[in-house]
Amino acid sequence: MEEFPTWQPVVALALTDGKRRWLMHRRPPHKRHGGMWEFPGGKVEAFENPREGLVREVREELDIAVAAEDLQPACFADEGSQVDGKAIVILLYIASKWIGEPRSLEGGKIGWFKVPEIERLERPQLDIDLTVRIFGAPSGH
Repeated sequence: MEEFPTWQPVVALALTDGKRRWLMHRRPPHKRHGGMWEFPGGKVEAFENPREGLVREVREELDIAVAAEDLQPACFADEGSQVDGKAIVILLYIASKWIGEPRSLEGGKIGWFKVPEIERLERPQLDIDLTVRIFGAPSGH
């Protein structure tokens, strides 16, 4: 009997500019979680390890180059519900070095935000979970 994975690895990037701001991506309206803000990233392909997948994703989404060795593992978040028969597990990495000027290549918008601003953005639950894990509980809570 052939076995298939029951979870989908997804990678995301918490990119910081040295001014205590973080890059967030607003998903295009026609996609899942359309209009919500998230850490940029995407699915890891079968032939990739997580860092390779994230390097590819940020090149495709943001038109920037991040070196795999500059990606620092930060935390992860998972959900019990399934998409296409697979539960989502997001691995979040932090980076502060990149080449190029970030711009949105796949629709949606990008923006630089300080943590209190990120907390006010409409985000998918897993991105809320990631935010709490790397920045702590929301301000005023």
